[in-house]
This record gives sequence, structure tokens and C-alpha cells, in this order.
Amino acid sequence: MRTLYAQLEKVAPTNGRVLITGESGTGKELVARAVHRLSNRKDAPFVKVNCAAIPAELIESELFGYERGAFTGAAQRRKGMFETADGGTLFLDEIGDMSASAQAKVLRALQSGEITRVGSERTIAVDVRILAATNKDLESEVESGRFREDLFFRLNVVPIHTPPLRERREDVALLAKAFLRDFCKENGLRVKPVDDEVMSALAERSWPGNVRELKNVVERMAILSGEQITVADLPEQGKLGLAARQSEASLGGELADRGELAPLLDQQALDPPRARAEQLDDRALAGYEVAARAPA
Repeated sequence: MRTLYAQLEKVAPTNGRVLITGESGTGKELVARAVHRLSNRKDAPFVKVNCAAIPAELIESELFGYERGAFTGAAQRRKGMFETADGGTLFLDEIGDMSASAQAKVLRALQSGEITRVGSERTIAVDVRILAATNKDLESEVESGRFREDLFFRLNVVPIHTPPLRERREDVALLAKAFLRDFCKENGLRVKPVDDEVMSALAERSWPGNVRELKNVVERMAILSGEQITVADLPEQGKLGLAARQSEASLGGELADRGELAPLLDQQALDPPRARAEQLDDRALAGYEVAARAPA
């Protein structure tokens, strides 16, 4: 995460295009908003386009706008996202799902700095910084012919990868406490104490849904628990990590009884101390907390 923060600090003040990659739920949009907020364009619009949520036949009119009568239902002229973001930042989320036709027009807009509304022949100059994000492997998409190679190179000026939660387990407890505090504050609830075993179990989960999944689990426990959040409040999947840890402890006891634990302890002595990895750094959440509170 420190590497990610350092990248943000370097790229944000520039106009360089950024391609943000990572699994779903790792905070790619928050990274994009942080780049915009730290840039010289922070007082201009930040416009998000979810390329996966817009049908292929509508994506071009959404991006570039359209003239009255351009198609059935076009009762009046409408600006597209490029014009709306003029002077600011346009965030193309899930760009790997963009249609081939839209890819070609986006490429042309990036090359020329001009767009053309659907149903018009007049070009319009726009000053837009492009940030893009995807949970797909775009290089593989290029090789398979599903994504334009020239557009990939245009977007991938500064690549930023958002790490999955399973690769930074030391952040789980810090994130969970922050989500619990924010949820209780928003709902007028007292912040409930959390058993240490709960935090240990959360840290041991694989979190396929990453930070988004963790937030949902914390909110669920806050709603359904009593005066204190205990192991009994963990979702079933969350109990698996605790069971595995207890099983390891039981195995350790058996090995100790048989005099077979010493070789394992000797091996652990060669590894970095676990306590060092468990030290929580307040900066680990800074980017997420600040971005989450920033106005859209």
C-alpha cells in the first residue's frame, strides 16, 4: 500500500493517463478519485462512466453525446461524458467491457483531443484527463483480439495495481475497525467492542470480494450482534479461518507432546517475526478514508 500511495503522489499532479488494475472490490474507483483530488484538476468535474453497465448500442451516445433527431428518442441535443468532464477527469471504469466501435472512437478522441456527437459532423475540442480501470487482464484481451492494442498502449501510460486484501492481511483489522466506527456513527449506534478472536478470524479469510466484502461483513455483524461482537456473530465463511487456526493450535500441541515441534519452531525463527507484520500503520487506510469522504 505504501508503494501504491507513492505512485499516486507522483502521477496525480501530472496529466498522464493511468490504467488501474485489480480485482473487484479492491478500491479502483477510490484510487481514481484520489488521483483527481490530488491533481491540478481537483476543482473541475470528476465524471465516472461504467462501461460494463451501459449497453453497447448506447455507450457512444453516452460518451460523446448526440444531436436532436440523431436516433429514435433523441428529442433534444445532449452533451456526452467527454464534454461534461471538460477541464477535469473522465474515469472509464471496467473499460475492458467496452465495445469495439466505442474503443475506436475513444482512441480517436485521445489522439486528437476532439469528439463528435452522434448525428453531427462538427468536431468539439475537449480537455480531459483519462483514467481507466479494469479487473481483466487487458494484455490477454489484446492477444485474443477483444481489445485494441493501440488503445491499450494509449491508456497504459502509468499502470497502478490495487492489491487484493489477501495480500495485505495486516490491514484487515484496521479496515474493519474503521468500517465499524463509520457504520455506527452513520446509524446513531454505539461502537461495539470486538473480540480479538473475531479480528483474527477476519484476517485469516481469503476475501474473494476484497475490501467491499469486508465492509459488508462488518456491517452485518454490527446489525445482528448483541452488546459485543463475538465469534458467534461471524458469517459461516468467516468461522472457517478460526477453525483452521484452532486446528493448527491443536496440531501444535500434539507435535509438542511427541517432541516434534522444535524443528518447526526453528524454521519459524528463520522467517520475519509475525509481530512485525501485524503492526498496523495508520496510513494503510488513509487513501480509502479520504477518498470515501471526498465529494463526487
